[in-house]
Amino acid sequence: MTFYDRRNLKGDISGGLVAGIIALPLALAFGVQSGLGADAGLYGAIAVGILASALGGTATQASGPTGPMTVISASIVAMAIEQTGSIEKGMGIILLGGLFQIALGLLGVGKYIRYFPYPVISGFMSGVGLIIIALQIWPFIGSASPKSTLEVFTRIGEPLSQINLHAVLLGGITVAVYYLFPRLTKAVPSVLVNVSKSHFDLAWGFPSQVVKG
Repeated sequence: MTFYDRRNLKGDISGGLVAGIIALPLALAFGVQSGLGADAGLYGAIAVGILASALGGTATQASGPTGPMTVISASIVAMAIEQTGSIEKGMGIILLGGLFQIALGLLGVGKYIRYFPYPVISGFMSGVGLIIIALQIWPFIGSASPKSTLEVFTRIGEPLSQINLHAVLLGGITVAVYYLFPRLTKAVPSVLVNVSKSHFDLAWGFPSQVVKG
């Protein structure tokens, strides 16, 4: 293993464990939110992790399903269902997009991202973040979210008429832990604390189906 610095082994093992514990539940959530189901998010995380490890990747970033691709996948799924009534009709578009990504990677087009103006990148990522936040409004109060961002607001009366207090309580505690725990210590990621907290939520008797994605 002349290509690997063994001094990084301890940090790589701990980092891999933390990333795996955090990334897998995140991948499940992305799969649900995209409309393809939790199993699609799980398989996507496993496949991307294996391919990124085998073909390269970066030393500072965990590879897996991402927010922007979740938003794009959700829009494709919603369009496919609306136009054809079947999710399978949109899979060709997703696979074709993957082939384009592979081709762009082989051509080295990624290096030209440095020429994109910062406001364009920042605006794109901020927009994606706002869409993800909007899609979590319904699950936060205990209802399954529609796939269309517009419907989140035009039909907001539906979840407001049947607010699940358990879901609101769990969501509120999760947000509080995420922002307040780093003030106590940064040795343990607040996201990891929230993942661990979910197991205690079930042990304490909170129903597991209150937050539906």
